[in-house]
Amino acid sequence: MEIFLAGVITAVVSYLLGSINFAIIFSKIFKKDDVRRHGSGNAGMTNVLRTYGAALAIPTLLGDFLKGVAAVMIGKCLFEYFAVTVVDGQYVAGLFVLLGHVFPLFFKFRGGKGAMTSLGIMVIIDYRAFLVVIGIAMIVLLASKYVSLASISGAVVYPIITCILMLSDGPFLVWNEIFAIIFAIIVISKHHENIGRLMKGTESKLSLGKKKKNSETAEKK
Repeated sequence: MEIFLAGVITAVVSYLLGSINFAIIFSKIFKKDDVRRHGSGNAGMTNVLRTYGAALAIPTLLGDFLKGVAAVMIGKCLFEYFAVTVVDGQYVAGLFVLLGHVFPLFFKFRGGKGAMTSLGIMVIIDYRAFLVVIGIAMIVLLASKYVSLASISGAVVYPIITCILMLSDGPFLVWNEIFAIIFAIIVISKHHENIGRLMKGTESKLSLGKKKKNSETAEKK
């Protein structure tokens, strides 16, 4: 019963927290607009940057990152309160806050791709995995200028480094590795259009220039 209660409460709270999409909220509040009407149609930091500039992109980045942090901390506390150790509450919280971000209840299930929220999850679960993932993602970004490729690279590396760290530290917890693989699958699958454009050579590189508001006709990112 304890594991059921802990799991359900953690899942619901984390999913609702993830459903608070800052890209959509900030674009509506400050621009009287919906970022999903522009560029890639994605409700994430990169599309906010390309559409409105850094002034809205930075708080969007922080919001997406910090809700991942908050959810994982809540999950950890709830599982400790119910004395559940069979499954790591941090991973349960991380999975559902990511699902909330990608499929937000409050915004017709059209959310972001989960990269920044995943980093917030990682930094609390294991800062070493976070450092490896962010390091590789930054190297890929600087070398290629493709945000999507950097995000995909980080997602691929995450379950690998999680496995290595658990084998090194012991014990190896199968559920934790399964959750890490699911995280990676969600983020990579949300980048399927980017993968197609990367393969065709039509993916656009990162630009810090601000797009005009009428960028509905802009090239998809």
